Amino acid sequence: MKQIIQTDRAPAAVGPYSQAVVVPCRELIFCAGQIPLDPDTQELIQGDIQAEARRCMDNVRAVLEAAGSSMEGIVKATVYLVDIGDFAAVNDVYKEYFPGDPPARSAVGVNELPKGAHIEIEVIASRQNPLKDN
Repeated sequence: MKQIIQTDRAPAAVGPYSQAVVVPCRELIFCAGQIPLDPDTQELIQGDIQAEARRCMDNVRAVLEAAGSSMEGIVKATVYLVDIGDFAAVNDVYKEYFPGDPPARSAVGVNELPKGAHIEIEVIASRQNPLKDN
């Protein structure tokens, strides 16, 4: 499905992510960034950065499943943090969703995010079961 690239000729990953991921040619899903909105209320959830990270990841999972993929299909993730000091706490949550062979990832500190969120996560994933042409 996907090949994890790891080389000692570049710096090792400083968290639960891979240096690069190669996937065979398939349909790709480019997911919009997900902030920690409750899908039932459309309001930001209450809680610490780890609760917000879990809600973002659950939202990502729901979008991917609707598109015919899953968390295992993610090849690249970008995490936007209002406080880059939350990096370690978010990593603890992030690795729960990727117990083995995590996708390539970037983490970026930003000034602010929509609706006052403290975190936003966007992903690129491959569809495991490509749609057939009609």
